[in-house]
Amino acid sequence: MKKYNHIFFDLDHTLWDFDKNAEETLNELYHSYKLINLGLNSCDTFIETYTRNNHQLWADYHLGKISKEILRETRFKKTFIDLGLSEEVIPYQFEDDYINICPTKTNLFPHTHETLSYLQGKYHLHLISNGFKESTEHKVLNTGLTPYFKNVFISEIIGINKPDKAIFQHAIDTAQADVIGSLMIGDSIEADIRGALNFGMDAIYFNPNFAEAPHDVNWQINHLKELTSLL
Repeated sequence: MKKYNHIFFDLDHTLWDFDKNAEETLNELYHSYKLINLGLNSCDTFIETYTRNNHQLWADYHLGKISKEILRETRFKKTFIDLGLSEEVIPYQFEDDYINICPTKTNLFPHTHETLSYLQGKYHLHLISNGFKESTEHKVLNTGLTPYFKNVFISEIIGINKPDKAIFQHAIDTAQADVIGSLMIGDSIEADIRGALNFGMDAIYFNPNFAEAPHDVNWQINHLKELTSLL
């Protein structure tokens, strides 16, 4: 690969294992709220339904179709309704408890620290996250990721989401980087990969689930450790 000076990482689903951390949190809440007493007999089905709804809502949020407030108001409400609960019995404190607990979880994808430590010796590293301010800051701090990154760009603070070119421009300008010498690494085809490519920045698709990659994806990895041989 060509020489880069700056590498920009996504956080959720790329370094921080969102689905694993969410699953742990939802398991705890399923039992603490005694959801089985509401007729939700399978914790696995509850988690699967939530995950499907949450992924779709985040895709809409990336593209500016919905607000943070709509995302948070909708994901559990829709999950409970999809599973047959009527609105009057939905535990509305559930979302608040979820957002308080989930960012404290510390599951990262395998070899995250090892890979970042290696790259830090060769490149300037930065984060660009479409996550929300408080939860993103907690995740980075709680997992010990802070020392690796010169900048942490959070879309809620900047007021622009990936894939908008403006957030990449803001990151490049702040990092005093140039587009040609910069690389984006992330899991979202739309937000991370196409967002970077449309801006003129090279990108590597992080694909831990071995999904079929679209034709416009030039480079992909299935494990973070692959970066130590590529870069």
